[in-house]
Amino acid sequence: MAETPLGYIIATLLALLTIFRYLDARKRDIKVPSVGSSGFITSYIAAFRWIFQAHSILSDGYLKYKNRAFKISRLDRWQVIVSGSKLVEELRTAPDEKLSFLAAISESLAIEFSLGQRLADNDFHVAIIRSQLTRNLGVVFPEVRDEIVQSFEELIPSSNEWVGYPALETFMQIVTRTSNRIFVGLPVCRDPEYIKLNIEYTIQAVKVGAVIALTPHILRPLVGRLLSPIRSGVRRGSKHLRPVIEDRLRRYEEYGVNYPDKPNDLLSWIMDQAEGEERKVENLVLRLMAVNMAAIHTSSMSLAHTMFHLASEPQYIEPMREEVESVIKRDGWTKAAMTKMRKVDSFLKETQRYTGLGALTVDRMALEDYTFSDGTFIPKGTLVSAAVGAMHHDEENYKDANKFDGFRFADLREEDGEGVKHQMVSTTPEYLAFGHGRHACPGRFFAANELKAMIAYILMTYDVKMEDAGVRPKDLHFGPTCVPDPKASILFRRRQG
Repeated sequence: MAETPLGYIIATLLALLTIFRYLDARKRDIKVPSVGSSGFITSYIAAFRWIFQAHSILSDGYLKYKNRAFKISRLDRWQVIVSGSKLVEELRTAPDEKLSFLAAISESLAIEFSLGQRLADNDFHVAIIRSQLTRNLGVVFPEVRDEIVQSFEELIPSSNEWVGYPALETFMQIVTRTSNRIFVGLPVCRDPEYIKLNIEYTIQAVKVGAVIALTPHILRPLVGRLLSPIRSGVRRGSKHLRPVIEDRLRRYEEYGVNYPDKPNDLLSWIMDQAEGEERKVENLVLRLMAVNMAAIHTSSMSLAHTMFHLASEPQYIEPMREEVESVIKRDGWTKAAMTKMRKVDSFLKETQRYTGLGALTVDRMALEDYTFSDGTFIPKGTLVSAAVGAMHHDEENYKDANKFDGFRFADLREEDGEGVKHQMVSTTPEYLAFGHGRHACPGRFFAANELKAMIAYILMTYDVKMEDAGVRPKDLHFGPTCVPDPKASILFRRRQG
């Protein structure tokens, strides 16, 4: 008898584990309306629909239960969705000891195995990103700009002929290089193997988190050890970063915290705050790889989404180009100049509103039973989120909400007292692309600055168009996530006008 391929065995085990997890999740009775069937077995069909039709399911639920809570069936759980500004505000302001952001992220991403328990227990780097990285944006901008120029020149060399480049793949490399210029500096940020490592680790960690999240808790340690990319990732990362870190540690010991020619980058800021075990090379590498995962995953997809809109709607190119030229002529390539590019800022923000990276945000896990002000009861252990995609397409929140209007937010900022509210980095109960409140994305100021600089550089350097003129590639939806078509290319040529 022929041996059964290992792949079939693993697939069968995963299928059985998923069914076990599903049946276990159905035991929890959450007394809020459900979208789709809520039967013990029939909701299994709804759970499979969620994998590929999450956006339409959430839209249906939002329209039917607007300003209320409803639940959707997933293979691993019932998940509660809230809609409307009032409930979103309650969700984001609820005490962490009751509705926990960290517990929700740890559960949904299986952080213990995708990023490491050390980071789940101690995320001190988040405060550094929120404070020191944001405060230093003006200081490090020349390095950001330099890496953007070098990256584009190498990966998208200027040509008088139209040349196609795979958008998402190319942008991931550019974002990784540019981000790491500020994370770890030269020459590591340009090392092809280091770039490849961080891109592969990002993709693998996301996949592993998704698989482990479906695994029954009793089996997670076993599955986690088998699939986790942490050990190999840290080993590969240490190969590149150990000499850099050990050199800096020696300088700390010899000269103190303010040693001569100390690099002004994220690695230095983390090392300044790290204590005890956190100063070990492997633990510093792990933390940097986690930061890379967040930066690469979100910024690369945001840039691809934005460029698909721009390349398929060329009427926006000239007005944005004129704005960039005017601002640069007056303020040069500076961080201050980026803040004055209202049309560029608006185009990026409208992309996040209209397309976005996902249909859910403001994730919280109930650490104890919780009751909202409208009487909605959430039992302990329930995952709760806000329906960001549906809210962003609500006519009560945005006029012509189902139309892409690249200068929507630039126009709104012209109104009295609206200059700050409609910036890309600003969050409100109606605009949730970066989350909202104290747990809003800590790196959004860096990401916005980086993305605006990239768009501005593209506008000044290239002409762009889609392979199929005027047609934006269809996005891929997996669960609530919206991914730009990874196979789609954008055509570039040297700017002609």
